Amino acid sequence: MTETTDKNQDLLAKYDKESAYRTDLQKWAWIVTILAISLTIFQLYTSFRGPYVTLIQGAIHLAGGLSLIFILYPAKRSFLKKRGVPWYDGILALLALAVNFYIVFEYSRLTSNQVTILGYSDLDIIVATLGVALVLEATRRAVGLPIVIIALIALLYGYLGNVFPIRAFQHSGFTFDRLMTSMFFNTEAIFGTPIRISSTFIFLFLFFGVMLTKTGIGKFFNDLAFGATGRMTGGTAKAAVTASGLQGMVTGSSVANTVSSGSFTIPMMKRAGFKPEFSAAAEASASTGGQIMPPIMGAAAFIMASNTGVPYREIILIAIIPALLYFAGVFMGTHFEAKKQGILGLPKDQLPTFGGIAKRLDLLAPLITIIVMLYLGFTATTAALWGIGAAFFVSLFRKDTRMGPRDILDALEQGARVALPVIAACASAGIIAGIVTMTGLGGKIAGGIIDLAGGVFFLVLFFTMIACILLGMGLPTTANYVVTASMAAPALVAFDVPIIAAHFFVFYFGIVADITPPVCLAAYAGAGIAKANPMKAGVTAFKLAIAAFIIPYAFVSNPVLLLQDWTFATLVPALITALLGMAAVSASLMNYFVAKPYMIERILLFASGLALIYPNNLVISLSGLGVFVVIAALHILRNRKNDSDKGLATS
Repeated sequence: MTETTDKNQDLLAKYDKESAYRTDLQKWAWIVTILAISLTIFQLYTSFRGPYVTLIQGAIHLAGGLSLIFILYPAKRSFLKKRGVPWYDGILALLALAVNFYIVFEYSRLTSNQVTILGYSDLDIIVATLGVALVLEATRRAVGLPIVIIALIALLYGYLGNVFPIRAFQHSGFTFDRLMTSMFFNTEAIFGTPIRISSTFIFLFLFFGVMLTKTGIGKFFNDLAFGATGRMTGGTAKAAVTASGLQGMVTGSSVANTVSSGSFTIPMMKRAGFKPEFSAAAEASASTGGQIMPPIMGAAAFIMASNTGVPYREIILIAIIPALLYFAGVFMGTHFEAKKQGILGLPKDQLPTFGGIAKRLDLLAPLITIIVMLYLGFTATTAALWGIGAAFFVSLFRKDTRMGPRDILDALEQGARVALPVIAACASAGIIAGIVTMTGLGGKIAGGIIDLAGGVFFLVLFFTMIACILLGMGLPTTANYVVTASMAAPALVAFDVPIIAAHFFVFYFGIVADITPPVCLAAYAGAGIAKANPMKAGVTAFKLAIAAFIIPYAFVSNPVLLLQDWTFATLVPALITALLGMAAVSASLMNYFVAKPYMIERILLFASGLALIYPNNLVISLSGLGVFVVIAALHILRNRKNDSDKGLATS
């Protein structure tokens, strides 16, 4: 077991920057424990009493996060196996605490008229510059280089805007002093919306996920999935998809979910007869879909609520139909592959019993608590606190989940640890968002996309999709959404797309980068477990998750799928045609429908699927349905003929 865990950790460290942390801390382990527990207690305390003013709340939050990152995450991946923590990382951790608590202690002066009249002091500018540099270095360590490069380009653009080579994107430029102080001392950049949300809602929901793990809900989700789907055709793959979707409700990390779930599901799929590449792809596509599954949605849902003005409790309701459509598409793909390979379900004696599952239904209480409270009108903070309390209460009923003092301390420490990459990503994303706001870059990029597309709406959607996928190849979910919402979403809003549909569009395409070749990290991680060809796994994951590339176009063109101005008369037909359309497209890509299709049938299936999904045009949808039904009938007749021929041959 230990060897398997070590291999999984190495795999996570290889493909998931967020998991590349030191494990042999020596005496520094005590410092990490004290800092992490202190950060979690601070977050819980301010949740009960109410947060401090934005700048102080964010500064304490960032101080704890950055100092822990410098201790836990080495400067180079090759330093991971070294024991202890080098002296210079200790100094960086102290500096991270110092520059952020400088804001706390000097808050009155930094926000007074004195600064407005006399300007910032030399010490202020030095602290601000150090603060920006520490944020970028911590983000490089805990999240990765791509977001740092984008943030640096944004800073250069802010500084040298007057000499930018493209005239349409030029601006007057900012002095170095103003740029640094604006980034670190106001609430529109590093301490803007992303960190504000991170220091209140996001941290609590991540800690809620830790508490659910302590109750054993992950294993319960696995048993629930296998009990529900294990006996179906290709049951192991369908159970893996279902379990990953359920676990994704509370985790929100594509690569981490792929490795944690995949270490169990991928070998089982291979034993059932699925090819290694398909086994890796099924787990990766399902785990990626976990980031669009409410309530956590990779933590981006909280920022989306702030950006769109739509309450969080409505965001998670709106997200349900697109998420279910995504998983329905992946589920269909696994079904067609299982039928093609002739892979059956698991025998009954290898599946969890209904009685065993029923005895643990109380494990759903924390999730139910948080959802019910949100819809009773309580704030996200209150709902999260009650959810955490419910998770702790549920853990008391079983010996294997009952939490003693050591377990409680460990949970408090883990709550801070899981938040570190999100804190760093939010801080750097704040730099980018701050530059966008200061320079008006968002509107300029939106205009550029529209001009490039020649004003053609479909091309605007297509270019926006490409931009989101490219950004998503290097950015985690939260940061990716912040950047694409600032830069790409305005182009869609300019075409009178409902603001919530525009934001969901960029959110979806930022996420699917994890399974879009050539940089498909979730698929690569799954391939590592399956011992499969990484690129083939990525291509297969792309096919399985094709719904994620089609549904956003559908809900932008037909916002009823996002519960916008919907009635049952408009929603039900849209859902039926979307599901049938995805079935047709999936069958085409997986090369199996009711029977193995000829090439012309695959082409027609793909076209009919797109026609079925095409919104607000009854003639086109009915044409697609007609082709779909005809091909299904032909396949049924072909199967009957083949069965008849086999019967005659046998007799």
